[in-house]
Amino acid sequence: MEGTFDTLRATGRRSVVRRKRFTLMPAIALAALSLMVTVPALSSMHMYAATAQRYATVTVQPGDTLWSIASTHTGSSGDIQETIDAISAANHLQASLLQPGEKLRIPE
Repeated sequence: MEGTFDTLRATGRRSVVRRKRFTLMPAIALAALSLMVTVPALSSMHMYAATAQRYATVTVQPGDTLWSIASTHTGSSGDIQETIDAISAANHLQASLLQPGEKLRIPE
């Protein structure tokens, strides 16, 4: 190899080394193929937004309990305990103690 280098220096020629250039064509082809596969799949999906929860506001009166408020807002075939759980969750209640004048959100 040293002899080759000396020969090139003696003749004054320079060798040209070609580097391979990175082309974007494979990346573009891959992106186009992935779009052709995913767009039809995504367009056939239906996304539904959750309906907004509606609330009634009740002001606690002296003598009211969570059970009495829930029983007045539960339908005839409904479960009062489920209504109590919903009221507790909506108002972040830790206990069933209510204060007169307190405002409660009742899920409808």
